[in-house]
Amino acid sequence: MPNFRTTVTSGLAEDPRTVLASRFYRGLIQVLSPSGPRSRLSILIYHRVLPEIDPLFPTEIDAKNFDAQMGQLAKCFRIIPLLDAVKSLRQGSLPARAACITFDDGYADNAEIALPILQKHGLPATFFVATGFLDGGRMWNDTVIELIRRAPGQSLDLSAMGLGRFAIGSIPQRQQTIYALLGKLKYLSMEARQLQVDEMRSRIPVMLPENLMMTSHQVRQLHTSGMDIGGHTVNHPILARMEKAVAQTEIASGKEVLENIIRAPVKIFAYPNGKPGQDYHADHVEIIKNLGFEGALSTAWGAAKNGSDLYQLPRFTPWDNGNLRFMLRMVQNMMKVAETI
Repeated sequence: MPNFRTTVTSGLAEDPRTVLASRFYRGLIQVLSPSGPRSRLSILIYHRVLPEIDPLFPTEIDAKNFDAQMGQLAKCFRIIPLLDAVKSLRQGSLPARAACITFDDGYADNAEIALPILQKHGLPATFFVATGFLDGGRMWNDTVIELIRRAPGQSLDLSAMGLGRFAIGSIPQRQQTIYALLGKLKYLSMEARQLQVDEMRSRIPVMLPENLMMTSHQVRQLHTSGMDIGGHTVNHPILARMEKAVAQTEIASGKEVLENIIRAPVKIFAYPNGKPGQDYHADHVEIIKNLGFEGALSTAWGAAKNGSDLYQLPRFTPWDNGNLRFMLRMVQNMMKVAETI
């Protein structure tokens, strides 16, 4: 098992200002998050780590920025495995400056790009995988994104579907179209949403990528590399929009598939989309407990602390590039009170 408390450095001389800034933030974080009962746990969410900046989504993190963020985190926080953090929260023994790194959904670049960078810095992470998209599947939102990315022409007429007409002649217009369509489709039932996405595919006849999501082999690779694998349902539905029995099947089946892949228990879960009271309810928290998970994560901003609900641990996405803004965002999040049901 890798020693995740060892940070690898390049041996190159660092900018003195960077060194001073790192020391300042490390000291500030130590004050905000000392060891023991007053400690706070920062949990970061990532989804994709792209090989290079995508012009359509320039704020999506790429390998260079992810590498820089991991280096900065290693200097200022103590990055620990998520399951260790859950156990420490339960016991009131969380170490100072504790933080965890998580990934949602199961994108192939998590194994291809993120894993080598995590290993370079000696950092653990937890990967929450929606099993229905493994081995050649594709999430509905990625189908929409890739359709609009590749759609020919200057405009797109989806008014016959009740979705409207869109200008797509420039990158900003395609961005606006993607956000508008995702917003219209996100909270439909899973079945209704898929019908709409399938209809869009029939109206925009372009080739779509088949390798966005991980293979089962890559999930095993992450596990054998010492990373944790977590449950994230089968089809990534909004649990609050489903019958309770169907939601339970989604959660339990996803857990079972992952356990068969890695030949080990899956002990941690992340609610799809994850907004408390909007994307999941108290019934779903009880399902998670009854299925034997040791903890679960939302997407409410804030940091966990002694006494936090272990089945509604907060997480956030640090979207800021540049060490200064990135660390300011981390500090800001540590002081936020997390929302729960």
